[in-house]
Amino acid sequence: MHKICFKGAAKPTRKPFICGLNSLPVRELHAGHRAAILAHFLLLDSEDRRLRFGLPSTDVVIQSYVAELDFKRDAIFGIFDTNLKLIAIAHLAYLPVGNKRSKAAEFGVSVLAENRYQGCGAALLGRAIVHARNTQVTTLFVHCLAQNKIMVHLALKAGMQIDYAYGEAEACLKLPPANSSTIFAEAVNVQLADFDFAVKSNLNQSNKALRWLLKKTKAQ
Repeated sequence: MHKICFKGAAKPTRKPFICGLNSLPVRELHAGHRAAILAHFLLLDSEDRRLRFGLPSTDVVIQSYVAELDFKRDAIFGIFDTNLKLIAIAHLAYLPVGNKRSKAAEFGVSVLAENRYQGCGAALLGRAIVHARNTQVTTLFVHCLAQNKIMVHLALKAGMQIDYAYGEAEACLKLPPANSSTIFAEAVNVQLADFDFAVKSNLNQSNKALRWLLKKTKAQ
């Protein structure tokens, strides 16, 4: 369903961040991450699920949502902790317009409770904005419950125009075309995220080997 950009409600409090290098490594996810994505959403409590999806969401609903994620059409981004657990996920969903690639996309994000207020949401939104511009998106939307103060704050921080109606908040941001800065920023962000993931993977493998060795030594 196409979202509408309303005018005249809440004004952005600062100039939007349009492109740049992320302070946190944000990795684009693929179908091989589906199980990790599901595990992330299942860790959200009932209230967090309601705020993220706009309505109460059971495990079955979330399983269906994750199973239907289209990684070829949309872009999914995530932030991993040192144990390779997905602590934050963003979904950049391209709004359908026939057989053509959409010029509009909707942004949704979730962060585990213990990892909030650490810049995860801002890093994901910044990464999504750069990717959206580089894929010719001209309008970015955020649709959430008005009670979702964290998401509303993030939208305002990004310079979005917000309108409130019937307990919901609708935000929109017009994006300028891609340029050499956005292309460079995305390329660097991809490399940094891949390097970060590789380091964490190697560290986890080393820790597993060390635990196995210690366990074997104690058994002798």
